[in-house]
Order: sequence, then C-alpha cells, then structure tokens
Amino acid sequence: MTTALATLAVAEEDVDDGDDEDKDNDNDTAGDAEICAFDVPYFRFIDDDGCCDSSSYRYVVVSGTPLKILEHLLSDLRLDDHREMLLDDFLLTYLVFMTTSDLCQALLGQYPYCSARCRGQEEGKDALFRKRKVLHLVSHWSRLYKDFLKEEEHVRSFMKTLYRCVLEDLYEFPILEKDLKEFQKLLRRRHKQMYQQLSLKENSLHVRSPQADKRDVICCVYVSADSYFSVHIRPSMEAHELLRIVSLKMDKAEEDMVLAVVSHSGGTHTTTGNVVSLHPSRLCVYTQPPLTDSAELSRRPVRLLGINTWDVAAALTHLDWNLFKSIHEQELVYYTLSRAPGTGHTPALSVLLQRCNEVQQWVMSEVLMCVSLNKRVQLLKKFIKIAAHCKAQRNLNSAFAIIMGLNTAAVSRLNQTWEKCPGKFKKLFSELELITDPSLNHKAYREAFKRMKPPKIPFMPLLLKDITFIHEGNKTFHDNLVNFEKLHMIADTVRMIRHCQSNEVIGVDSAEVRASVNYLHIIDNQQTLFELSHKLEPRA
Repeated sequence: MTTALATLAVAEEDVDDGDDEDKDNDNDTAGDAEICAFDVPYFRFIDDDGCCDSSSYRYVVVSGTPLKILEHLLSDLRLDDHREMLLDDFLLTYLVFMTTSDLCQALLGQYPYCSARCRGQEEGKDALFRKRKVLHLVSHWSRLYKDFLKEEEHVRSFMKTLYRCVLEDLYEFPILEKDLKEFQKLLRRRHKQMYQQLSLKENSLHVRSPQADKRDVICCVYVSADSYFSVHIRPSMEAHELLRIVSLKMDKAEEDMVLAVVSHSGGTHTTTGNVVSLHPSRLCVYTQPPLTDSAELSRRPVRLLGINTWDVAAALTHLDWNLFKSIHEQELVYYTLSRAPGTGHTPALSVLLQRCNEVQQWVMSEVLMCVSLNKRVQLLKKFIKIAAHCKAQRNLNSAFAIIMGLNTAAVSRLNQTWEKCPGKFKKLFSELELITDPSLNHKAYREAFKRMKPPKIPFMPLLLKDITFIHEGNKTFHDNLVNFEKLHMIADTVRMIRHCQSNEVIGVDSAEVRASVNYLHIIDNQQTLFELSHKLEPRA
C-alpha cells in the first residue's frame, strides 16, 4: 500500500516485503515532491514477543513540509504504542527546521477544537481520535524532554491553551476525562506553578515552589597568574569552605589566604557567602607571601603517587558519570545548532566538556610540576595505569583525556623520563593510544566502544563531531521540503546518550580519593607548560 500527501513524500510498505526498492514512488508521488536518493530508514511496530503481526507496516518518510510531516505523524500515531521511532525522530530534531513556538502553534492547529476549519471537517469519532493523538504526542514530548522546556514561555502558554481546550471538550467527549487526568499529571510534574495558576479542582494538592538548580558545578580558583584549582562543588558551598579546600591542597594556612573576586572590569574585592552566586566572575586566592610563578607551586607533595590507581580511575568515572547522566539528549542538538548560545540550554554538556579538557591539562600539569625525575617516571606509570582502568570501567571520556595529556608536546618531549619508563608500561600506552587513532574515522575507538555494555561514557567531543558532521554535511531542506533522513541520522546519534545512560555506575566511598579528582591543580598557560618542560629537560 502506498500513499502520497501533498508536499510530503511518504513510502509505506508491508513489513514482510523484503524488497527495499521504491517500486511505485515515481507514479504515486508525481507532482507532490521529489523523493531524495537516500538509504531511507524504516519503522516497524513489533509486538511484545518481538514479532511483526500481519497488520504492521513499514513507514518511510523522505521529505516534506514541517506541517505535512506533523500531519502524517498524527494520522499514523498509535495511542497504545510508546515506541514510535518516527515520533521520537521528529521530537528530538524538530529544532533543526522549526522553533518550539512554531511547533506549539502547529499542534494547536492540529487539535480540532482549536481550528474552525477542522471542526467543520472532522466530526464524532475522527475528531475525538485526533484530539487524543495530539495529547498523546504532547505527553511523549514531555516525557522525552522532562524539565528541559519548563522555563520556555511559549511552552507554558501552549500548555495552558491546550488544557483549557480539553476542559471545554469534556462536555461533548466525556471519554477525554482519562486523557485530561493524564494531562493534569503532566502539568503537576513539569509545570507546577502554571498548574497552580490554572486553579484546578484538586485544591488539596500541595504545590511546592520551584526548587533551585541542584546540579554540581566546576569552579576555577586561580592561585597564580597562570595556575588554578578546578574545584567540583555543590551549589550551596560557601566561600570559606572553598578557601579551606584550596588551603589544604596548597599546604598553606587558611589565615594566610584570601578569596577574592575579580570582575570583568578588573576590579577586585574579597568575598564571603555562596560561591555559585559569584559566577561568572573570576575567583582568585591571594596568599602571604604572594605566589610569584608556577615554579613555586611545584614544591608540593605529589599526593597522587600514594593513591591506588584503580581507586583514582573509579573516582574519575564516578564524577564523570554524575555529569554525564545529567546530560539531556536535546543538549547535543542545541550545542550543534548553536541557536541560542549562552542561554543555558547546554549546562550539563558544557560542564562535562570542560571537565574533559581539564583532565587533559591536569595530567600535563602534574607531570611538568614534578621536579624529581624518579617521581616523574612514577607519575607516567600511574597515569598510564589510570587510563587503562578508566577504559576497563567503560569511561572513554577520561581515558581519552589522559592519553591526550600524555601525548601533548610538552610531555612527550621528556625523553629522559620516557626512557626510564619500563617497557611493559610503554607497550600498554601504545595499546591505549590505538583508541585515540583518528584513522578510518576513529574505527578503533568505535569498535571498542560498540563492544562495551552500558552504562558507559563516550568521548563526548567525538560524539558532537559526528552530529555536527551530519548537520553540516547534509541539507536540511530539499526544494523547501524537510530532509527527514537527515533528522533520522541526527536522532539516531543523539539516542546513543539514552543507551549509554541505561543502568547505574557504582559510586566511590573514599573521601580522600574523591578529593584527589574533584580538586585538580591545573596550569592553563601553554607557554608556562613548555617553559616547565624545558627546565626539567633542557633541549640538547
């Protein structure tokens, strides 16, 4: 069976038909839209036993206008099926070709009660099914996005309008009462304040005020012109607590240190109170006597050498996992499109990317601040083992970062240090380097990652590179029709987050080990790092 909608190219075939060629498309879609020459995706409905019944069909959407794609979605939506791949693709990627405001308006237009034209065309059972399908789609959207869109004003306005439409429809369609209750639950979960404003009948319900964001943050506290501590803190941390942490890491008395805020204009003032409220101002620690350069910072004990490597890798994985599991799939789409930079649409993703970069810099800093050759060799061995353990714990984000840190020019040029490193560690490092090999589109990494079972943490910069390549390498529109195959490829890549986040990672109990990776000492000046490298091993 094949159908063609105006300005929408759709191929619909029996699942049992193994022939993938579009036999009838040229005839049935003539004059509507040109079907693009892609290896198109297919969607099938499978029962709980994993079998396709005889009434199941394969749906292939190639291209169409946004409104026609939405119409097709609603016409073929099954109210008893929450596994709609086509619906998932559309909701994950609609921002590529339309705004959230446009989607809200389109959904209201598809709800028969809200459109005089539809009210004249659809009556009785057909109108009821269309209303329920719109509500089903909105519920799926809410489940998929969770709290991601709750602050969007047009989403709140849309939810209010749709809720009032359902209330008014109850008299004509009493069967909508069940759908209304589900919609009320959705509003209570995702839009508590709006639900309260709508003065719903459930007056006994206690509606709490919105909670403050509880996500941990990474705070950079500069202790010299080119060196800072990356401190992973909770939002409620006070300035005096942060100062105590830094004093312990620097082996200096807390009374000899002052935490100050440097504003964008260059002004400086000491601070107390909540640390997070100071963001995005630069935090600095001033000491008595003052630190003059990074050479003075190198005279501190190398605490990492006294900690078990597996425990360090577990602590890195635990922290990375807490950051990774809070990433919403939609953050990857926002990050790729850069539609609204700086508006807070990618908070968790941005922190994890910052963390990956800082782990790489931390490895370089630890090695180059170690003036003892023997201890430096021990550090190399330590980091190689930590990288191997991170890989074993399915944390390729930190494994990548450590390997890249050891491979940077300032560290790799330390010939005396590497020569003293035992052969078995050099061999292990060579094996680890293979997963960072970019040849054949990072084939070694992709095969290793594919073999890993979830939960697992991917190397996020590469995942973002894949999505960016799909977005920039494929046109969003063909003759003013949305290229839905591109959306499917983006959605398929984004869904990897969902797969990787399944199950849980066991936490770490040791506060000492956790502190070793939560508070990283980093030199963020490449020139300073090279100067330290040449001081350790001057050029021959």
